[in-house]
Amino acid sequence: MKFRFIPAAVLSVVALALTGCSASSATDDSLSSVLDSGTLVIGTEGTYRPFSFHEGGSGKLTGYDVEVARAVAAELGVEATFEETQWDAIFAGLTAGRWDTIANQVAITPERLETYEFSTPYTYSTGVIVVPADNTSITSFASLAGLTTAQSLTSNWYKMATESGANVEAVEGWAQSVTLVEQGRVDATVNDKLTFLDYQKTNDATNLKIAAETEERSETAFAFAKDGTALAEAVSEALSTLSSDGTLAELSDKYFGDDVSQ
Repeated sequence: MKFRFIPAAVLSVVALALTGCSASSATDDSLSSVLDSGTLVIGTEGTYRPFSFHEGGSGKLTGYDVEVARAVAAELGVEATFEETQWDAIFAGLTAGRWDTIANQVAITPERLETYEFSTPYTYSTGVIVVPADNTSITSFASLAGLTTAQSLTSNWYKMATESGANVEAVEGWAQSVTLVEQGRVDATVNDKLTFLDYQKTNDATNLKIAAETEERSETAFAFAKDGTALAEAVSEALSTLSSDGTLAELSDKYFGDDVSQ
């Protein structure tokens, strides 16, 4: 008979869940079902570079979120299995029990906290202003007043740019906006720091720089169904270990050239 090793951190979470639960919460089998099956099923897009994508378009599923999820599963002593779906269906699949968790740069928001459980964050980011490297006049969001930025009209960054007083030239996305900045056709673009770090990691971006960033940070975590508290706590324990041993920092540097895990 084969026995599967269960890490002490996981056993401690199980013990706490059993001793500290009320009768109503004792039905939370989210962790025990994963341990019993030996598999953590993870919902992800598979088309969201650099977080969840296929190498060369059709190769192995990889990415920052995918590698973090695999490391978490290993800490739990189980295998990671990924189910790919479109973003619009990813939360419905979680609610329906098609996967145990979501690893797809899910930001923690007050609205989502009402419906889902979350682990501790494993990614932190800010909003940034990207400008030509020789620009010295833009030093804050207030500096954008009267200037022109390139933004997608459906993004949160469009709202941030206009609230800062900028005139906006509409684009389809990051690729267009950064090209306009590089060509000097607009003064700047506002976007997520992770987007710029990814671009900087994979392109020659010596002609660009971050001129300013927001004080507020977005936090990304694993999402779980509302009755998945025990599993969320176990994943948080695993993330704490991966942070302490340097795994998260190593994966951050691999994909972004910077530690985005703290």
